[in-house]
Amino acid sequence: MLSRRAQGGALLAALVLAFGGATAYADGGKVVCNERGLCRVVADDTVSTPGQSGGGQQASDGTATKPKCYDSLVGNQEVPCYLKNYGYWANGRNCYFQQADPQPAAGDPRWDGHDPADGAVYDAYCPDNPNMNSSWFAQPPAGGPAVDPAVLALEAVKKMTLRGPDIANPRAAGTYTIGVPMWMWVNQSATTYGPQSATATAGAVTVTATAKVSKIVWRMGDGATVTCTGPGTVYAASAGMSKSPTCDHLYTTTSAGADGGKYQVTATSTWTIDWQVTAGGGQTGQLTEIRQTQTQVAIGELQVVR
Repeated sequence: MLSRRAQGGALLAALVLAFGGATAYADGGKVVCNERGLCRVVADDTVSTPGQSGGGQQASDGTATKPKCYDSLVGNQEVPCYLKNYGYWANGRNCYFQQADPQPAAGDPRWDGHDPADGAVYDAYCPDNPNMNSSWFAQPPAGGPAVDPAVLALEAVKKMTLRGPDIANPRAAGTYTIGVPMWMWVNQSATTYGPQSATATAGAVTVTATAKVSKIVWRMGDGATVTCTGPGTVYAASAGMSKSPTCDHLYTTTSAGADGGKYQVTATSTWTIDWQVTAGGGQTGQLTEIRQTQTQVAIGELQVVR
């Protein structure tokens, strides 16, 4: 008995042969057929299209930076290297493969007698062989474009919630004084300071990324910029009018002439994201993301009472 996917592919091919030309496809692409009656999906939602760079994919033959995927059964006709919901094309095998999710239970005939620890079962979509269903592989089916871990790292970052600094001081309420060091610090949480981790998987490759704020650049509104490599130190009354040991600024002019009588302070955090391949290799890398938050502060003069 054909699988649901194989049945759908066979039916789709039959419809195309019956009506000729190309027809719309459920995933947003179309099916085209050659003079031999062999049909294939040409998707509108491919990660990259043969002959074009994109998606971080490498060439299937490993010799160029542009994808190159082809069907050897149809005169080496180029095909999309990736189809949404169907996976990656494997040159020579002339099929799209993606790891079955969930994997079949141990003992399922699709394991072909192998232990689940020795590989994985991949679903197959083969335009030239609709009877092809699922197969066991010790390694991901070779021949298609390699999975780029850096692209997976970006996918992991998309799963994170990275926000600008949660400014605890300076506060918008109250008035600060010129000539007195202003201590700056931020509240720390997973979304505003880190660390925060997420993973992304494609085929047999899994990338884990961990993000943490590495510095905060404060633009103080009076033309000064202060760079702090930590969250800052919370002020204690015992410190009096001394400088902060980690992050502060000394205003020398009042904010009376600024818009609304306040300086606009912008805190910009740099998230440093370290990633590593935790399955399917051992590569590492680093990314950065920028986020910012703003507040306003009023700066006045110390009034001496006589």
